[in-house]
Amino acid sequence: MAKRTGNTSFALNSARSAKNDEFYTQLQDIENELCRYASQLKGKAVFCNCDDPAESNFFLYFVLNFKKFELKRIITTHYVSTGQSYKIEVGNANMAKKIAETIQQGYDFNSEVNRVALKALDVLTPLQENGDFRSPECIELLKRSDAVITNPPFSLWREYVAQLIEYRKLFLIIGNVNAITYKEIFPLIKENKMWLGESISSGDRKFGVPDDYPLNATGCGIDKNGYRFIRVKGVRWFTNVSTKTSKRHEELRLYKTYNATAYPKYDNYDAIEVSKVAEIPVDYNGVMGVPITFLDKYNPQQFELIGSNRGVDQDPNGVYGRGSFLDGKETFKRLFICRKQT
Repeated sequence: MAKRTGNTSFALNSARSAKNDEFYTQLQDIENELCRYASQLKGKAVFCNCDDPAESNFFLYFVLNFKKFELKRIITTHYVSTGQSYKIEVGNANMAKKIAETIQQGYDFNSEVNRVALKALDVLTPLQENGDFRSPECIELLKRSDAVITNPPFSLWREYVAQLIEYRKLFLIIGNVNAITYKEIFPLIKENKMWLGESISSGDRKFGVPDDYPLNATGCGIDKNGYRFIRVKGVRWFTNVSTKTSKRHEELRLYKTYNATAYPKYDNYDAIEVSKVAEIPVDYNGVMGVPITFLDKYNPQQFELIGSNRGVDQDPNGVYGRGSFLDGKETFKRLFICRKQT
């Protein structure tokens, strides 16, 4: 059986330059996030449009939890550069249970014999095109779906998100934390159309890689089961699905007080530098520059996002962007925030 370590599409900056977007999400990381959304997904048609069922833990997770989530259907498609691409669509709990059992028994979706069997069950359909999420065929499946949950290719991440917004879909997708400052993404976060998920806020995550992927970087290796993997920093879930227990509804508790020495103003902006989220001063009402990881604790009722230091086009007033400087030295990526007045 093909190694089942996750989804067929995730990349780091280094992988992007190498044109390799094939990383596999761990089942536990999927469970840690998705377990929070059972009520929001009830009765929904979920589309995993970057997921080869022979590899994808997203598909496995949803057939295992079809009944628990009370899903309407689960659809999966994936891109292939050569050969036949296909769609699997599961519309009831009994069928989902059968597929989950066969997967766990070592069922190989890439076997032609097994594909014939799946066709007989009326869940597998060959696609006319290559399974690209931008193809008309996949867009029609997108229109039939309520939510998209997957790990899209990093190299097409901006375009992928734009499609989700255009078709007004619920989504839970994996991306890199640096996407926060993309000019196409930051306005969505600023306008409360996208925010970070809850289960990943620090540290690194383990992702499986194909057999031909080089294991040269620090953190790469082969585990005891023979799976090749790398460890990835800066991974986040991005979503527009809200939960009642979301951190977005929790007030960020602060204890530091402002003084001009500890919080210098930027050379080029009327804003203070706050190098750690935990050190946001409790008594300062002006604009503050904070690390992008602030979004892990962002409560839109407590703070307002003003802009970022990575593009004046992200600030409608043209004030912020193009770097932030202290004593002539540029800081790291920053978000500009201010406290909401009550």
